[in-house]
Amino acid sequence: MLAPKKLKHRKQQKGRKTNRTFESRGTKISFGSYGLKATTAKWITSAQIEACRRAIIRYLRKGGKLWVRIFPDKVITKKGQEVPMGGGKGSLDHYVCPVRPGRVLFELEGIDEKSAQEAFRKAGSKLPVKTKFVKK
Repeated sequence: MLAPKKLKHRKQQKGRKTNRTFESRGTKISFGSYGLKATTAKWITSAQIEACRRAIIRYLRKGGKLWVRIFPDKVITKKGQEVPMGGGKGSLDHYVCPVRPGRVLFELEGIDEKSAQEAFRKAGSKLPVKTKFVKK
């Protein structure tokens, strides 16, 4: 699964989740002809990104090229079971990518539109965000 090689800080603050703000960067298709765009805000884990990538690759069967436009670089910590209140912040659990509406998550090139739509439909069902199919 995806994880950063090196971090400036081992633990991060949570930040705020909000549905009102839209993505300002990564909203246009840059590499391929077709894209999968998020329409809601959520944290996407590295396991979910990998599941989508595998679903798309299996559907394509060595045809076309896939670009993953998101990377999980936010650390999520978790305290152990039955740990009392206090005692500091928990240890590293997993990595997420905060996604806001308008972000292009995946791009495809080298296949027809109908099969790209079906590949993205399969991938979108594995994500916690609502998505839509976009083309250049």
